[in-house]
Amino acid sequence: MLSRMFSVVTTSTFLTFTCIATVHADSRLLATSGVTQLEGSAGGGLVPWALVSGYGDEGEWSLGAFHTSTDVDSFRLKVNGANVSYDNRVEFSAALQSFEIKGAAGDIRQEVYGAKVRLMGDAIYTPVPQISAGLQYKRLLDSTIADAVGAEESDQGVDVYLSATKVHLGLVGGYHLLWNATLRATKANQLGLLGYGGDDDSSYQLMPEVSALVLLNDGFAIGAEYRKKPDNLSAFDEDSFSDVFVAWFPNKNVNLTVAYADLGSIAGSEDQNGLYVSLGTYFK
Repeated sequence: MLSRMFSVVTTSTFLTFTCIATVHADSRLLATSGVTQLEGSAGGGLVPWALVSGYGDEGEWSLGAFHTSTDVDSFRLKVNGANVSYDNRVEFSAALQSFEIKGAAGDIRQEVYGAKVRLMGDAIYTPVPQISAGLQYKRLLDSTIADAVGAEESDQGVDVYLSATKVHLGLVGGYHLLWNATLRATKANQLGLLGYGGDDDSSYQLMPEVSALVLLNDGFAIGAEYRKKPDNLSAFDEDSFSDVFVAWFPNKNVNLTVAYADLGSIAGSEDQNGLYVSLGTYFK
């Protein structure tokens, strides 16, 4: 049901929003929406940031949609989702992840529902970073593989995080620098696609995540990310995620990100590296 709903909503949203080239929200700088990360929150491709999705300001709504595809040696992850924010203060998101094992029938699907609230600061206009708190509720739609690999919980889990983001105007040769640091409390195995917790460790662990980018001319940005992940399962080692990316913000309605992603070992398959592509749209 949710899969069909996301397919219809995301497709129609992209067609509608991409055509709205004349809509402008001048209260926030270009690219300060971030892009949309793998679990649906505003941020980088891998890491949620303290920024709130879209370009809405005080008393304004913002609505967005995205599609992401990550294609590595043995696996393919596709994510469709949408987010809504209000007042440049609160953000809600929903995403459907489909994880395909190449050469095998079927895929693993997971729903992710997120919420984020800006607690203090502004990434640009205050001397202290913007600070936000968020959570991501994850529901695994097929728990067969999670059970098989020894996950403690094979149906649902919750991640909680705290993020700090700061933009330094003109810091790098006249170009803007953005950095983000996130601390996540999680039990998720491979984002939750292999369940939550395991026989090696079933407790919440604090995992650091960082991003940095430089905003160049003509709406282009280059950057890199790192996301540490727990290693809970004795059956498989789990490595950190990292990427280097180029993002393009031609206007405040559309963004495109292309990255080289290093996802390490996944379910016993080593050196899972490949291409990450994400297209996002915002109305306001």
